[in-house]
Amino acid sequence: MANKFVASWRSFGPSSFQGIRHLRGLTAQKWKANTRHTACRYQSSIVDPSLGLTDDQMEFQRVALDFAKNELAPEMQKWDQEETFPVDVLKRLAGLGFGAIYTKEDYGGSGLSRLEASVIFEALSTGCVSTTAYLSIHNMVAWMIDEFGSEELREKYVPTLASMEKFGSYCLTEPGYGSDAASLSTSAKRDGDYYILNGSKAFISGGGDTDVYIVMVRTGQEGPKGISSVIVEKRNTRIEFWQEREKTSCSLGAAQASVEQAAEHTKVRKQFDTPLADNQHIQFKLADMATSLVTSRLIVRQAARALDAKSPEAPTLCSMAKLFATDQCFQVCNDALQLHGGYGYLKDYAVQQYMRDCRVHQILEGKPQHIAYYSRQSLSLSLNKRWRYATAPRS
Repeated sequence: MANKFVASWRSFGPSSFQGIRHLRGLTAQKWKANTRHTACRYQSSIVDPSLGLTDDQMEFQRVALDFAKNELAPEMQKWDQEETFPVDVLKRLAGLGFGAIYTKEDYGGSGLSRLEASVIFEALSTGCVSTTAYLSIHNMVAWMIDEFGSEELREKYVPTLASMEKFGSYCLTEPGYGSDAASLSTSAKRDGDYYILNGSKAFISGGGDTDVYIVMVRTGQEGPKGISSVIVEKRNTRIEFWQEREKTSCSLGAAQASVEQAAEHTKVRKQFDTPLADNQHIQFKLADMATSLVTSRLIVRQAARALDAKSPEAPTLCSMAKLFATDQCFQVCNDALQLHGGYGYLKDYAVQQYMRDCRVHQILEGKPQHIAYYSRQSLSLSLNKRWRYATAPRS
């Protein structure tokens, strides 16, 4: 599959819009921009998410923002109220190359970096945060099989996940074990050429609607070293689904959209015949919100770069990014709702949905208290190593 842009990206439509790669049998090649636009500036916002990006990365962002505006945002409220899993829209996202963004190209992936994936997810989530969050989970499933699976598994699953002919989910959390994932109890016991799985999982994004599940199970000793990953297909297996949960969201995109909407609302909303935006306190609040958003984006992208570089500091940076960005972005969304006043609670205003979707990111993949503890441990180990090196006697 080729990673290629077309200049006709503006002629948007489900059948004509082409994104970061074609799906018509082109030979594999490195991505090359085919557009006259060499810069992208987010003119409608008080903050610019394209700052610091290369021209190529800004083109990825441009495609994602355009899709978010035209395909996701108009349906976000309806999907939320009806608890819809938008299969057709997700498949169109796969047609843009967003089904396996950072998966290798030999089986249909787009071969991009984690940083570029972060840029794309942030842009898409300005249109619908929960749909984008599921897309990020699906991408993780495709990457896990591509990175750690055998050649046989890669050939079998990656192409259909990349095209989203099949949808993927990740199953780690259990009813009795959340942040303490190393204590999970779902077991997998060998029975000839098969494994028999027994247990329950919770908070599965896309659960019941997806086809391929990566399930974390215990195959050995207690603790993390006794855990294995098993691919389970929905067909011809005895899986019972119950109590569907709301999908998660992408914090940066939710905060970006919330800042924009709050800024626009304060321009048109008046108190005592004066726009709220003329109030100095409101100006300070918007400045604080913008600062929190930009600093959150910086730490998230720094963690993504560390992942791309396979830095030994990547786990700690990712923990720090998760701890800081989810807290700050939720606060941004909460402040945006406050600036809307009573209107912020109305479902006609998207800010309330951004706040709800963003809140869960402070809990999923580790509560702030657990993430802070892990970050502190990692930092202590790093400092101790440097101290021992600095005080070691010289020969």
